[in-house]
Amino acid sequence: MTTLYNDVTMDRGCSNAPPFSLTEASEAPPAIIGEYIPDATDDAIDIEEAIERLANLSSIQYDQVRKAEARRLGIQLATLDNCVRNAKKIINAECDAGGLPFTEIEPWHEAIDPGELLPEITDTIRRFIVCEPETALAATLWAAMTWFIDDIKVAPLALITAPEMRCGKTQLLSILGKISYRPLPTSNISPSALFRSIEKWQPTLLIDEADAFVRGNDDLRGIINAGHTRDSAYTVRCVGDNHEPTRFNLWGAKALAGIGKLAGTLMDRAIILELRRKLPGEKTEKLHHAPEGTFETLRKKLARFAEDYGTAVNAARPDIPETLHDRAQDNWEPLLAIADTAGSDYGRLARETAIKLSAGNDEVPSLGVELLTDIYEAFEAKQVDRIFSEDLVKALCADDEKRWATYNFRSPKWITPKQLGQLLSKYDIKSSDIRWSSSMKTLSGNPLGNKKGYRRSQFEDAFQRYVSFSSTPPETAATPATTPEIASKSNSGAAFDVADVNATQELVADVEHGVAGA
Repeated sequence: MTTLYNDVTMDRGCSNAPPFSLTEASEAPPAIIGEYIPDATDDAIDIEEAIERLANLSSIQYDQVRKAEARRLGIQLATLDNCVRNAKKIINAECDAGGLPFTEIEPWHEAIDPGELLPEITDTIRRFIVCEPETALAATLWAAMTWFIDDIKVAPLALITAPEMRCGKTQLLSILGKISYRPLPTSNISPSALFRSIEKWQPTLLIDEADAFVRGNDDLRGIINAGHTRDSAYTVRCVGDNHEPTRFNLWGAKALAGIGKLAGTLMDRAIILELRRKLPGEKTEKLHHAPEGTFETLRKKLARFAEDYGTAVNAARPDIPETLHDRAQDNWEPLLAIADTAGSDYGRLARETAIKLSAGNDEVPSLGVELLTDIYEAFEAKQVDRIFSEDLVKALCADDEKRWATYNFRSPKWITPKQLGQLLSKYDIKSSDIRWSSSMKTLSGNPLGNKKGYRRSQFEDAFQRYVSFSSTPPETAATPATTPEIASKSNSGAAFDVADVNATQELVADVEHGVAGA
């Protein structure tokens, strides 16, 4: 007599899995899901059929009947386990083949002209989204890039951002999903699901509400960052009962949408697509009213585009505007290679777009870079070549809108000279004794004498490497005053908080004898 196990499912949940039935010729195990009744009259046992049916059990269900089944089939338990394990792999593969989360696209039936296709996509985006022309063009090139994912070496993120809700972020993300290669939308994803999805499907990930769950999730952010370049697009995780180290591929295109700015490491690796809420007079079409086949046609043309131009894009070394910083150049290189296939005019327009979007979306500076920038401005404003630590602190805290005046939550709120020194130490900048004229006094009335401070020359290398100058930086540092006129002008400000400048001549004498440079 044959008995069915009720509600039996596979571990992977394949909907095509057949129901499991088991014929038992020996002592029945305890009831698991339904009543188990052995069939002592069934002498013809089909081993292959039995293994297939066992493979469709969940792990718990199989564990509860495996010993009885091994006895019934007349094989060792280890042999049965191996056979069932192999059968599961075959079934899972069959399920996967018929369960892709996206539809594979057949390329367009004839060759396409990139000079016509790319503007067509841009126009389509602007039918449904209110955005700047540069934003639509950048979105077009990024979507096209997803089809060349096997031909490029850098895959910049697409970061759709806006200051408020209802600016069209999700709408644009949805449009990207309709024209990108193997789109896989998600409004939330765990780190393990992220790298397993990429390894399994090689999709274009479309992550909405990124501002809500990426912040504070260092593991997730690290995985997204690692997929930026092909050479480093891997992570290693321990899997299975034996915790076997396994390498997972992270290479693929990823688009994120969220309010405001995300982590600097993400924005640094992204093409920023900034949106604003549309005005009452600005009209767009409803996305769900798009004529049938609009996006399917574009996807087929993009598939043909990648098929015909993949080799050219892979070999391209496009000219990249030098005004872009290194990471921005990496981000725009594959997009500019694609743009150049549409002709020189389109390539020029793409470069103008790169400059505008990159200039308008500079990365948020780190604490150290912000400090160096403010110190540079202090030296420039005061035109001095050295400064005491306490006076540098005063110069930094003079602007209430900068963080240094409220650096500490408790008193003292100002950043302290010690904290200043700690921040500068990672740039190999350390305070030293600074000597100035003994006859000059500070606002507090204390003689200047020997104090801890900094010379501008200590900062020059860091300024050149980390500070973004609004104009060409000076080649040399400010020089000490050598005349009464210059000395009076240089010290009339607050760089040293000097109140008494009656000793100008003595200062000049000190400089001439090398005292001020001690």
